[in-house]
Amino acid sequence: MTFNHIVKKAGFYLLVGVIVLFAVFPFYYAILTAFETGSALFEVNYLPESFSFANYLSVFEGQPFGRNIFNSIFVSVLVVALSLLMGVTASYALARVKFAGRGLLLITILSVSMFPQVAVLSGMFELIRAVGLYNSMFGLAISYMMLTLPFTVWILTAFMRELPRELEEAAVMDGASPWTVITRVFLPVMWPAMVTTGLLAFIMAWNEFLFALTFTLTNEQRTVPVAIALISGASQFEMPWGNIMAASVIVTVPLIVLVLIFQRRIVSGLTAGAVKG
Repeated sequence: MTFNHIVKKAGFYLLVGVIVLFAVFPFYYAILTAFETGSALFEVNYLPESFSFANYLSVFEGQPFGRNIFNSIFVSVLVVALSLLMGVTASYALARVKFAGRGLLLITILSVSMFPQVAVLSGMFELIRAVGLYNSMFGLAISYMMLTLPFTVWILTAFMRELPRELEEAAVMDGASPWTVITRVFLPVMWPAMVTTGLLAFIMAWNEFLFALTFTLTNEQRTVPVAIALISGASQFEMPWGNIMAASVIVTVPLIVLVLIFQRRIVSGLTAGAVKG
C-alpha cells in the first residue's frame, strides 16, 4: 500500500466522519438537552451529566400533544395512501397508454412541485375554506397532495416504463382488465419504488409546517410541527428549550425507525428500474 493510497483513504474517512458529525450532532445535542432541566439547559455540555424525564412529561401536560401526534400520523398515512393510489394509476396511464400530450402532461405534473408553498397559499386557503375543510385533517391531507403527488407520479412512471411489456401483454391475452394488470401484475414488482415514494411522502407530510399552520385553528386539529412551534413557557419571556427539544426528539424517532426498517427497500427502490429475467 503506497503512501498516496493511505493519504487518500484517510482523507476519505475523515470526510465521511465530518459529514456524519455534521448530520448527527444536532440530533445528539437535542437529545442531550431534552434530559436537562433548570440552569443546566444553559450550560454547554457535550456529555450527559444528568437524566430527567421531566421535559418529556411536561410536553404532554397543558396541551393536547398526544392528539397532535395522532393528527400527524393520521394525515401522513392518509396522504401516503392517496398519493400511492393516484400515483400508481396515473403512472400506468402515463407509462403504458399512448395519447397526445403525454410528455407535456408529465412535465406539467412535475413543474407543480417547483412552485413555492407561499405562491399557492392564498389560493389553496380559499379552496380549502370553500369546500368546508378548514381546520380539518382532511383539508391538510388534500393540501399536502400538492407536495407529494407530483414526485410520486414522476418516480412511479419512470419505474413502470422499465417494466417488460411482455408481462402486461400476457395478462391482457388472458383477459385481464387494466385494473387487474395494475394490481396483480405491476404492484408485486413495484413494491421497492412504492415503499421509497411512500416513505418520502410520509416524511414530507409529517414535517410540513406552513399549510398546517395556515389551515388549522385549534390545538386539537394541529399537527406536531405547529404544536412544537407554539410551545410556550410560563411567561412570554421564557423559552422552554427543554420541552421543545423533548418534543422534537419524540417526533423524530418514528422517522428514524421507519428509515431503519425500510432501508433496504429504499435503496432498492432508488436503484432499481428494471426487471431482470
